[in-house]
Amino acid sequence: MRTKKCGGRLFSTPTFIIEPKGLLREPRKDKGSIRVAREVKEQTTKLLLQHKKRSIASIHREMCTFCDLNNFAAPSYHQVYAISKNLSPRLKKLAHDGMKSYQNKYDIVYRREASHPNEIWQADHTLLDIVVATGPNKKGRPWLTIIMDDYSRSIAGYYLSLKAPSSIQTALALYQAIKPKEKKQWAINGVPEKFYTDHGSDFVSKHMEQVAIDLRMNLLFSKVGVPRGRGKIERFFLTVNQMLLQELPGYIPARQQQHLLTYQELDSKIEHFITEVYHQKVHATIKETPLALWNEGQFLPNLPENMEDLDLLLLHVAKTRKVHSDGIYFQGLKYMNTNLAAYVNESVIIRYNPRDLAEIKVFYQDQFLCSAIADEISSYKVSMDDIAKARRKLSTALKQELQFHKTVSEEAIQLSQRTEELTPVSSTSKLKRYIHE
Repeated sequence: MRTKKCGGRLFSTPTFIIEPKGLLREPRKDKGSIRVAREVKEQTTKLLLQHKKRSIASIHREMCTFCDLNNFAAPSYHQVYAISKNLSPRLKKLAHDGMKSYQNKYDIVYRREASHPNEIWQADHTLLDIVVATGPNKKGRPWLTIIMDDYSRSIAGYYLSLKAPSSIQTALALYQAIKPKEKKQWAINGVPEKFYTDHGSDFVSKHMEQVAIDLRMNLLFSKVGVPRGRGKIERFFLTVNQMLLQELPGYIPARQQQHLLTYQELDSKIEHFITEVYHQKVHATIKETPLALWNEGQFLPNLPENMEDLDLLLLHVAKTRKVHSDGIYFQGLKYMNTNLAAYVNESVIIRYNPRDLAEIKVFYQDQFLCSAIADEISSYKVSMDDIAKARRKLSTALKQELQFHKTVSEEAIQLSQRTEELTPVSSTSKLKRYIHE
């Protein structure tokens, strides 16, 4: 530090010591490079990209053999490790896991964002991690179809099925989603402006295409083979798994499959979870409950001009039904409507909702005819599974009764045979040979 005097004041100035340049060690020009032959480096890279789980030591041994056969200087273990470390993670991901896995991790995803309720609805299926009882000594894993409002994250409709996803399941979930519901905790309804799904066969079917045309609803599909951009509905499936299924008997990871729920019991619990738990819980992203956000602004949902247009979403019975003088018979029930009087002995097509068999829709020559009611169950709803269960119960009772009568009959025959065997046969002839006998 040097001191200078200027204007009667002393100032300190720093002193810089400049060392001769010749004393500094210059960095190596090949710093960071791996000094191996180009052919050796290319072969090592090829092996590293071919085998995902192969160890560096194994590749090093193979490279030593390769170099001996081709008269190259063999690389050291650290050189092989350095080549592996210098490879791009993107290149490794693409080589080891394929294009789909690479795109899922590194590609930029365009997320569709709705600006108001019912602008975009998303639909998807998932195989639930739970086992339910499907019959006597039978069990199975159900599929859950969900339709979600993109703006509010509210669940507009769902459908639980023991069969693989199909256009019918999607249509039934959409039927429930569009139709106004009885519960105040489940106010979501109306026809969406856009219906966003993946490119599954159930979503691109002619059935769904016709439904979209009739309801004036735009169908949007994700890129073929790349079902991304629906993280919101995937997150809901995770929520169902964590907040509902894990606490129920039959949850697969828990490996407790005793006292399983029935299909109807699980369906009831899912509906309760949606209406009483999920819709009432503040969402971490939107900072509000899904139901409150959907009701924001008190907007009026767009409904079909004619509610009969929704009948296209109902199940279609392949075989026609004949109109009898006392109505239409279906699933062991008798359906009647006064409009059927003019169509006795005619063949008609019926559509129905498996969740509610109290009413069926009747079509004649592709035209809606009427709604037929089953008088014996019109005051309450009964599903097809309830009818099947009642049939099995009645069949079992009849079989038991038949077996009882059969057993009683066999015992009576056996008793009669034993009685005949024990009865002594008289040796005296009863034939009268004389008049005084």
